[in-house]
Amino acid sequence: MPSRRAVTHLLYLHGFRSSPQSTKARRMAAWLAANRPDVQWTCPQLPPSPAQAMREVLERVADWPRATTGIVGSSLGGFYATAIAERLGCRAVLINPAIDPARDLVGYVGELESWHGNERFEFRAEFIDELRRLTPLGLTEPDRYLAIIAKGDELLDWREMAARYVGCHVKLLEGGDHALSDFEEHLPDLLAFLGLG
Repeated sequence: MPSRRAVTHLLYLHGFRSSPQSTKARRMAAWLAANRPDVQWTCPQLPPSPAQAMREVLERVADWPRATTGIVGSSLGGFYATAIAERLGCRAVLINPAIDPARDLVGYVGELESWHGNERFEFRAEFIDELRRLTPLGLTEPDRYLAIIAKGDELLDWREMAARYVGCHVKLLEGGDHALSDFEEHLPDLLAFLGLG
């Protein structure tokens, strides 16, 4: 991967039913605290409404410098990260990113429980249309993206992910799982892409 200017501001976006308490988010926060406390870090709890999630995130990063802003997104967070990176023109690392969440989440409409803290929330039918409206038409600068894709992802099709990010920096893993349980092994590549490694 090419050497890159280090990010000074880093946004982490968790996946569907997840939270800032996810293993990957906590590991990123711990690494930054120990090694790069100068980097401004935020990992918000995303609301169930995709439109509201996008508004809140864009407000949070409104004054961040585009050239040195980075985003890491996992699953649905990877979908959001792509949409935001296209708007802001910044770098993004996508971990098993959702490609068509409007299609994939139709069956989840209703009351759900989060993975962390057992919080209950409602995923409404209108959120599917919100996801459709957020879908980027394409990737304007593929070099700004690193996609880490596990062929063993049990929820999303790795072929669809690889096709979506063709021309980008792609780390295609044999095996693995949706949660990227071996995240620690891939942290050096992620950090290098963000100019932090």
